Amino acid sequence: MVVLNRIYTKSGDGGTTALGTGERRRKDDQRIETYGTVDEANSAIGVVRLATAADPALAGLDAMLARIQNDLFDLGADLCAPDSGKPLPYEPLRVVEAQVERLEGDIDALNAELAPLRSFVLPGGSAAAAALHVARTVTRRAERLLVTLEAMPDEPVGAPAMKYLNRLSDFLFVAARHANHLAAGDVLWQPGKFR
Repeated sequence: MVVLNRIYTKSGDGGTTALGTGERRRKDDQRIETYGTVDEANSAIGVVRLATAADPALAGLDAMLARIQNDLFDLGADLCAPDSGKPLPYEPLRVVEAQVERLEGDIDALNAELAPLRSFVLPGGSAAAAALHVARTVTRRAERLLVTLEAMPDEPVGAPAMKYLNRLSDFLFVAARHANHLAAGDVLWQPGKFR
């Protein structure tokens, strides 16, 4: 259980922070940067939910996003307690395959009602879709950072965590198309139109 009595501890004043294992790392460490960007993606989804919660037509999507926000905290917990093989005084939380599978099911459900794409989509359209595209690009950045982290020696990353972030950016793309489908439609790229 998490208990936050004090918001500031001063322990990070020297530029370090603690992992869930108790190990201290610099705040610009690759692992810290990675789960910090996961947190940024979660915050971007919070902004999306301002639009989805206000629109009854997007209630199903809003419920999906609420689950995803919780999953992203799970992912942050997973990444902040790397599996070093050393025992911890608690069972670390890990992203599991079932979370990836649920995300795939949500992608399939949203995508089923959409026409096939015949062009790339520009980020825009409805307010919800535009915000979903911002969340998608932040998620892609988090994924790139996670790939870099996973390639580093002695920086374990679980396979479900890697899959989850990859599927999440796909979900956010399809969710943006879904939001535009219920509004004015996708904004399509027109190659060379303004040359």
